[in-house]
Amino acid sequence: MLSNALAAVATLVSLAFACSTLERWLVRRRRHDLAWTVSLFLFAAGSLALAAGAALGWDEWSFRAFYLFGGILNVPFLALGTVYLLVGPRRTDPWAAGLALVSAFATGVMLVAPITGSVDPNAFPTGKEHLGVLPRALAGVGSGLAALVIVGGALWSAAALVRRRRRPGAAAPSAVPAGRLAAANVLIAVGTIVISAKGIFAGLGDETTAFSAAVASGIMIIFAGFLLATATTAPVGSTGAPPAGLLAGNHDPANRATTTAPRSGADRGL
Repeated sequence: MLSNALAAVATLVSLAFACSTLERWLVRRRRHDLAWTVSLFLFAAGSLALAAGAALGWDEWSFRAFYLFGGILNVPFLALGTVYLLVGPRRTDPWAAGLALVSAFATGVMLVAPITGSVDPNAFPTGKEHLGVLPRALAGVGSGLAALVIVGGALWSAAALVRRRRRPGAAAPSAVPAGRLAAANVLIAVGTIVISAKGIFAGLGDETTAFSAAVASGIMIIFAGFLLATATTAPVGSTGAPPAGLLAGNHDPANRATTTAPRSGADRGL
């Protein structure tokens, strides 16, 4: 089925994306790379649960896993990476500690939350149909607010890069041209919006297929933005390409790209 293939694509792309950010963290040991790595592995887990539900039929535990990893946990960690990149570790570390505690609480909630009614193995399940107020509030507040941080941060960074590019002598040339980094941020924002807009894929089939298409398309667009931002161009006269970087690793918000992935919330009816 098409939904199976699309969910599998989303899983594989998110795993490749996670491995890329993990490699960057192992080399640079920067907190935003670690936050994105955690989030993308969570995204892969949510996509895997989606693939299992589409291929094998939904049940209580595939729904719980999909809702927890795809609807509650992954987006706040993506937003945490954006905040680390924009404001620095000193002011973000307390938020990271708080997010770890809330994530542990949310995991416990999803393990024990009662499921209302029976989960239809052939129908895409939603929190509105099967979960109480607390799990839905965790998904709504976590994914909704975090998605605003991600999209807003990406668009703000793209605008800042364009302004910096127009100021002669404002900054030294970096390994990646500012115009390319701005385009990468636009791709990130577009991908975030696409993942939340399953309605545009409604013509492909049932709700599971539409959601799988949105998730697969969005994560591929975001990964394309990441690859565009990390590609390097060797300066004239150099003997090799400079180290790859999402942007130069300082604390100037105008000199960063917010490579993040979007909301992949399990519940669109909150």
